[in-house]
Amino acid sequence: MSLTERQNQIVTELNALTDWKERYRAIIARGRAMQPFPDDWRDDKHLVKGCQSRVWLHAELKDGHLLLHGDSDAEIVRGLVAIVLQVFQGATPDEAVSADVDFVDRLGLSENLSQTRANGLMAMIRQIRLYGTVFRALAATSSPKAQ
Repeated sequence: MSLTERQNQIVTELNALTDWKERYRAIIARGRAMQPFPDDWRDDKHLVKGCQSRVWLHAELKDGHLLLHGDSDAEIVRGLVAIVLQVFQGATPDEAVSADVDFVDRLGLSENLSQTRANGLMAMIRQIRLYGTVFRALAATSSPKAQ
């Protein structure tokens, strides 16, 4: 499934819930369903700058695709982490860097989250794009040069 298709799936699922209390519950449930985040990664290296709550992200490149892990110390934010990870999980570094990430607007998250949470959500997306940029640069430097 492409990054765009994953965004569409999330938007369809959450927009089917017309009441924002229901949406918040669904977002929180996504966070609760996430895989456990290793304590070894709960450090400053993995901490996302720009989030009021503590958010940790870890990225690896496996077979040319992003393998992402994340967590937060706040329930609603953990749910937002889960959504961001679902969007970007398995993307190539190029997709992560260049994708039109419009699910935030299509879900109305900017208008229905506090300003600090909305800023934190965008900080998570920027961090994943940064991971994509780094992985793309590492791949370019490790590939054989054309003769």
